[in-house]
Amino acid sequence: MKKAVGIDLGGTFIKGAIIDEEGHIVVKNEIPTEVEKGPEDILKRIEVLVHSLARGASVALSDLAGVGIGIPGFLDDATGMAVEVVNLGWKDVSVRDPLKERLGLPIYLENDANSAALGEAWVGAGRGRDSAICITLGTGVGGGIVLGARVLRGANVMAGEIGHMVMDPDGARCNCGRHGCLETVSSATGIVRLAKERLARGETSSLNANQLTPADVFAAAAQGDIVATEVLSYAIDTLGRGLAIAAVLINPEVIVVGGGMSRAGNALFKPLNASFKHYALPRVAEVADIVPATLGNDAGVVGAGKLALYS
Repeated sequence: MKKAVGIDLGGTFIKGAIIDEEGHIVVKNEIPTEVEKGPEDILKRIEVLVHSLARGASVALSDLAGVGIGIPGFLDDATGMAVEVVNLGWKDVSVRDPLKERLGLPIYLENDANSAALGEAWVGAGRGRDSAICITLGTGVGGGIVLGARVLRGANVMAGEIGHMVMDPDGARCNCGRHGCLETVSSATGIVRLAKERLARGETSSLNANQLTPADVFAAAAQGDIVATEVLSYAIDTLGRGLAIAAVLINPEVIVVGGGMSRAGNALFKPLNASFKHYALPRVAEVADIVPATLGNDAGVVGAGKLALYS
């Protein structure tokens, strides 16, 4: 059975795993990214991690199908470069060729959200479905689209960036430089920002602006806190509207929602489904289930491994 390495490059940790052709994780590990040491050191860390994983799985490096790497930024597929990776402070960093030379293996690059989407669509919550939208609700709103078991990449690997759909042109400034992107409202960061703005205006709430997480907002809403309830209502309704817009373009069988906020369970999914059905074209909504992701933190490495196995 063929095996490949999947790497999920994050700002805090580099996660890696050996994946077999059925999507099983043979062995996995993670190491600190240590962003401050620069891209050359990170590439060396990836090289060391690949060797470590191969030893752990008792697989010769030469027997691996390749290495897939999910990178949290913008990529140039033709050159194998990471054009811009804000979380790592990278700009125009060559990734594919140096690692290919060092490891002697094919190297496949993908946006990290696309890698996670591919993993969930392959052996996670989207298993058995031909078309899926997968989103991650965390610091931002990551997105990926899978059609016919392949990631929809677009002309320059920018397809599926649902977090940067402009939902409110007069809204808060986004890290991308525009205003009112979906992730400024419906991400973990967005929800905390909205709650803090309400508190700064002196509105009465049980929330503490100095120690505030999305979990706090969900917990306060469950206790009837008006500020928390209205913040979540707006954020979730905006997300449902964004998903409805995306869904009408590709008519997906499933919409998979992952990331830390997905752990809110019915407090997220019940109003999200209602909002989606309200805004979506009925024939699109009737076939698109919105479900929680199932692979958790493994989605990225599983998807990156599939990329290397089947590209």
